[in-house]
Amino acid sequence: MCGIAGTLNFAGAVDEAVLNRMCAVMEHRGPDSRGVHVEAGAGIAAQRLAIIDIAGGAQPMFNEDSTVAVVLNGEIYNYRELREALIRRGHRFRSQADTEVLVHLYEDHGEALVEHLRGMFAFAIWDRRRRRLLLARDRVGKKPLFWARRGERFWFASELRCLLQDPELRRGAELDPHAVASYLALQYVPHPLCAIKGIHKLAPASSLTVTREGEQVRRYWRLDYSEKLDHVPVPELEARLWEQIREATRIRLISDVPLGAFLSGGIDSSAVVAAMAHESPEPIKTFSIAFPDDAFNEARYARLLAERFGTDHHEFEVRPQALSIMPKIARHYGEPFGDPSAIPSFYLAELTRRHVTVALNGDGGDESFAGYPVYAKNGRVTRSLGIVPAPLLGLAPRLGARLGEGRHDNTLRSRISRGVQVLGMEPWRRHAMWMAAFRTPSQRARLLAPEFRAAAALAAAAPSDAGVSGDGGEQFIGDAWRQSRAPEPLDRMLDVDVQTYLPGDLLVKMDIATMAHSLEARSPLLDHELMAFAASLPANLKLRGRGHKWILRSALRRTLPPEILDRPKMGFSVPLPRWFRQELRHLPAEILLDPRTVSRGYFRRREVERIIREHHAGVVDHANRIWALLQLELWHREVLEAPVADGDGLFPPGAPPAWQKAAPAGGARADRARAAVSAGNE
Repeated sequence: MCGIAGTLNFAGAVDEAVLNRMCAVMEHRGPDSRGVHVEAGAGIAAQRLAIIDIAGGAQPMFNEDSTVAVVLNGEIYNYRELREALIRRGHRFRSQADTEVLVHLYEDHGEALVEHLRGMFAFAIWDRRRRRLLLARDRVGKKPLFWARRGERFWFASELRCLLQDPELRRGAELDPHAVASYLALQYVPHPLCAIKGIHKLAPASSLTVTREGEQVRRYWRLDYSEKLDHVPVPELEARLWEQIREATRIRLISDVPLGAFLSGGIDSSAVVAAMAHESPEPIKTFSIAFPDDAFNEARYARLLAERFGTDHHEFEVRPQALSIMPKIARHYGEPFGDPSAIPSFYLAELTRRHVTVALNGDGGDESFAGYPVYAKNGRVTRSLGIVPAPLLGLAPRLGARLGEGRHDNTLRSRISRGVQVLGMEPWRRHAMWMAAFRTPSQRARLLAPEFRAAAALAAAAPSDAGVSGDGGEQFIGDAWRQSRAPEPLDRMLDVDVQTYLPGDLLVKMDIATMAHSLEARSPLLDHELMAFAASLPANLKLRGRGHKWILRSALRRTLPPEILDRPKMGFSVPLPRWFRQELRHLPAEILLDPRTVSRGYFRRREVERIIREHHAGVVDHANRIWALLQLELWHREVLEAPVADGDGLFPPGAPPAWQKAAPAGGARADRARAAVSAGNE
């Protein structure tokens, strides 16, 4: 596991000092060693976290005649089989590391090498003869990769902050208002957008070929939901599923350093720990997070599983003061990231790294086996539409608006309003709304300041940068929905989440939280062969009535106790609603209504005051919205305004945003702002 970076200059030299600065910013991703290769017009580098072949696996690595170089972030789990086949074809290896198979596969297969890989990866291959760079990401996007091009210059890196170390790329860079608007809808910035204009995220299951003439993106994989195993008896499918989980776990136990597992006590992480227990002769080290608030606390289930499988279990309790790491979270994530479960994930990774270097997790079970409540909810609405007269459906949007469209409160009128609107929505729009923080376009429009809203709309209309059009990221979901080939409605929802929410939110959260602490995370349930098998299962074996993950539960009946299999889904979150009303009541106004924040011109001040006031009064739970706004502001301070090695930050404090004609004058002080919020509660 590593952090990787590189730069090309097709018209001159590259600056090795800049490349070293790019590495220094992500040293946490690989503290064991740094490798830098610089030649005429090209430089690639890696910060290495040594997992396999600790002594001989230094990067960059080269082929036999040093004409092909590679840097890899990730693990290739089938590297031993690939290595044996390559040796039979005459290739010579200098190490036992998985990274080295990439240069030899490239010699034999070119950019098609990705189709032979089983693992998680983001890599760069520099072909010195052809003066050609190949970048690629794994099939579901476990490992990140940012890139940018300006004329004859090209950059790539594992983290956005690395790219901002080059003054040429930093010079003239602008915040992308469309990316920020998309963030408010999705709680993450969707690929290929980036929060900074002109910088892109390579999409999962994609490769990018770079030459002096330009770039070419190729998608090399997607899940196939069309071929179903309808003819196979259910008991046989259950047995095959459990064996697939065990095999996907087995290959992820390859390591030359200590490993363990995250254990929440949910079905997914429990299945992985059970599989590890079957494969490991030694007790497994397991790690979990606890909360004082029982409504959010899954620790008792984790303890039950740990006792069942005799693990060496470790637990960490998260309290309100845990939010002191908010600036650190914003800095490490590099882009605005609004999922509050980043908090326990960050602490869990820190706790785990004290004991092991590799941790397996249960990510991916919900997207493969229909674990989220939204799947059943959308299905119920779709079935209900069959009994609603067509004329009434046509009136639903206007009727909902008249009842109070976009209201946040939980009054009967507001609930009816939202329910009526849902009836008139397209399925993809319902799906997008239920996954969002600021759920509707009208909510986002009310929040955004007029100039910023206009800039976001203008950016969304521009066809070049991202191909993500429409309001606030909704179209990102819509595009994935229309591009999906899944014939069944449930499979289509699963496919959309695999293309959007999984790589945009869950995998970003896991990668950043773990790599911030030099910890490698591995996800057996995201093995692409296991995912392909799950996609071939009939939809009615995944979701039966309100029963989520039906076949997964059934396959694990002999392995996991009923207390785990039959428990309600809780999710991995934190008691933010209570914290923002009690222990941390002052925090939202202190940051969001600070003159420094207000002067950015993102939001209508009165709307922010209303959100805080309603949350304090208990009228509605705005905790996730408040968290999203807080993380946006802290990202601005910790990333955009933070100084770099050779000068000021991208946007020094006090500099007016590009979309504003003039910076707002003054602004109320934070204490007066808090008073205004309090007054509204009286």
